Formats: sequence, C-alpha cells, structure tokens
Amino acid sequence: MTRHHEAGFMTGVSLLLPITLTTMAIVLLTPIMPNLMAQFAEVPNHEYLVPMILTFPSLCVALLCPFAGMLGDYFGRRRLLLFSFILYAIVGVAPVYLDDLTHILISRICVGVAEALIYVLSTTMIGDYYKGASRDKWLAAQTAFASMSALLFFNLGGIMGESGWRGPFWAYASALVMFALVWKFTWEPQNDAHSEDETEHAPHNLSWEGFPWAKMAMIVVITVYGSIFFYTVQIQAPSGLAELGLTSPAERGFLTSIASIGVPLGTFFYSRIGSKWAVGRLLLMEFALLSAGFALMAKAGAVTGFLFGCFVNQVGAGLLLPTLLVWSMSILKFEFRGRGTGFWQSAFALGQFLSPVVVTFAASKAGGLLGAFLVLSIGALGGVVIALGAGRSPRATADATSEAEVPAHG
Repeated sequence: MTRHHEAGFMTGVSLLLPITLTTMAIVLLTPIMPNLMAQFAEVPNHEYLVPMILTFPSLCVALLCPFAGMLGDYFGRRRLLLFSFILYAIVGVAPVYLDDLTHILISRICVGVAEALIYVLSTTMIGDYYKGASRDKWLAAQTAFASMSALLFFNLGGIMGESGWRGPFWAYASALVMFALVWKFTWEPQNDAHSEDETEHAPHNLSWEGFPWAKMAMIVVITVYGSIFFYTVQIQAPSGLAELGLTSPAERGFLTSIASIGVPLGTFFYSRIGSKWAVGRLLLMEFALLSAGFALMAKAGAVTGFLFGCFVNQVGAGLLLPTLLVWSMSILKFEFRGRGTGFWQSAFALGQFLSPVVVTFAASKAGGLLGAFLVLSIGALGGVVIALGAGRSPRATADATSEAEVPAHG
C-alpha cells in the first residue's frame, strides 16, 4: 500500500501530456484529408463519410464525457486512465491495417471513447492532486499545451503524410509513452476522509448527494457560450484572411498560427492573476477582450489589423478557458469531481461543435464573414452581463480551499 505521495513536477507533467492526445485526434489528420478523400472516392457518399474520420472523436467527447466521469468516480481514476491509453493506442493505430472505410470509422468512434476518458480523468486527477494556486497553474498549463501542440501536430501530420495516408496514424502509439509516465508518477487518488488503514481501491461512489447542481448548471451554460467564441478565430481566421485578399493557403495558416499564440499568452497571464482575482472580474476582462478582438477583425480592412484583432481575441480566449475550468473544479468535492469535470468538458466540446454553425448563421445575416465577426463582437458583449452576474461568486480558488479541497497526498 502506497500512501503519503507528494504531487511533484513529474506528476503534473504526466497528467499534462495526455491533453495532447485529444488535440491529436483531429489536428494530426487534417493535412491528409485530401488523400483520404481520394483513397475512398469510390465509396458511396464518401464526401460525407470521410470527414467523419475527423469529427467522430469530437462528437464522442461531447456525448460521453459525463459518463467517463461517472466511471472514474466508481472504478478509480488512475486505473481507468491507464486502460484508456492502451485502448487509444490500439484503435488509433488500427487504420494502418484497415482498408474498409466503415471499419476505419468504427475505430475512430473507439478513439473518441478513449479520448473522452483521457480528457476527463487526466484533468480530474490534477484537481485531486493539487490545490490553490498550484492547481490553477497546472490547469492553465493544459490550455496552453493543447494550443501549442495543435501547431506541432498540424506540421507532424503533414510530414508523416508524405509516406501515404496511413502514416500519421502511427503517431497514436505515443499514448504508450504517456501510459508509462502515468504508471510511474501517479497513484490512485484517495479522499482524505478515508482512513490510513484502507487499501487504495476506488470508493465505488455514484451518490449525487451534495452535488452543486445549480452552480454547475450556471458554469456549464457560460462554458458553452464562451467556447463558441473560443474556437472562432482558430476555425475562421484563414477564411477571413482570404476575404481580405490573401491567396496563399500556407501563408494564411502560418499567420493564423502566429495570432493564436495569444491563447498560451492568455493562459500565462491567468497563471499570474487567476488566484487573486474574483471570477466576475476575470470574466469581465475576458469577454471584453473577445468582443474587442472581433470588432477589430470586422473593421480592420487589412491583413495586419485583422491579425492584431485575432491576437487580442485569442488572449481573451486563453484567459477564459482556465477561468471556467478552475471555477468548476473549485466547487467539486472528491466524491463527484469526475462527474462534474465530465459535465464541464462536455459543455466545452458542445461549444466547439456549435461555433461554426453560429458563425455560418451570422454570416448569412450580416453579408459575409467579416460582418459575422461584428455580430460576434456584440454577442461577446453579452458575456459582460454574465460577468456582472458572476461577480457575486467567490474567486475560483476560494471554494477549493474552504469546501472542496483535497490535500495533495494520496
């Protein structure tokens, strides 16, 4: 029996790296989509089915995160996370050996199941091991790491795709490295209320007693609302640059990635101020930055001004995500932290799904994409009203310290 573990740097790193697997599931394969379309051109309805190779994992995350949290609360988070890495590696690499599109799509659904488990459980375990400002910094680092890894995987997918469309799928085997790290540097989280002589088994808890339904519902709604704005620049900026006359796809992608550096910069700012500012004050600043960025994008009229607007927007986005995640963590006790984290991450994935739908609708009503950005700027101002309402809430770490905190030892 292993007790009195201390969550150090390598524990955090071993739980930080798995967030890249959720990014990998989509971004890695983007450069080879033309190859996949050509490979399965003979398949009926391939123009609809092939893009699902990218979208199925995200859909699974949106639908399954709450259930992943329930399983983690019941069976134990670490053992289930270790199983998820093995599953992710096997089904992720499977298309290397598959020729039938239906079989590949089934493997992608399984990737989504593993991704939902990894996404929820790694984040929940950070909440289990760390507290206060330390927890804030590790959760903020997740956001920054996911954003930066997207740039890596986009290029890696293109390089590995040079050998054929099967090449990038080998990268999914990297989950085995994360399995080894989690195996070595983590332990099964335990509620400190458990006595010292208890064995390290999961508490098999699925009770909802004491679950903060009202607060969680409020955070979930704000998360869906905010995540629609979070993904807009990353998805729509290249198209906006095209409307401004930039014809090179490579140049549009590069400039968008430069502007997106605002996300990790925003999370860095959060790591400095997040534990000191009240939730309402943080949200007020974040939605104001999102709104200002969209307005600059809409009115710029030139590439330089447009990119500056993108950057301002992305700084706000980088601040917003850890604010919402830490806020949700701060109200969740150990017994149902997995389920609460699952609800939050499902809400964030739903916003990701809705983002292009909202932008397309706004563009149809505002005379194009640049007009849609102005509509989004006004919409983001609605977040200011939300921030004023949330201003009565304690700072994100206050509840964690006084109500829901679990010491860093196992």
